[in-house]
Amino acid sequence: MYGVDDFIAVINPPQAAILAVGAVLDRPVVKQGVVVAGKVMSLTISSDHRVVDGVAAAQFLQTLKHYLENPAVLLLSS
Repeated sequence: MYGVDDFIAVINPPQAAILAVGAVLDRPVVKQGVVVAGKVMSLTISSDHRVVDGVAAAQFLQTLKHYLENPAVLLLSS
């Protein structure tokens, strides 16, 4: 809305982590060895490492990425 593609959010106490979601942009991506138009979005997590382990934060981002790229999986989950 304001022309911001991505950003990093700042943690305010008593928050343990915060997720910054950037804009969805058209970018060239490689699929099956061919460059095609694709949608790309940035996700950045800021976490207080006294509360949240960095590995757990990275795993959260991987899981979120999986669900965003495969939304039908959410329908199959029980």
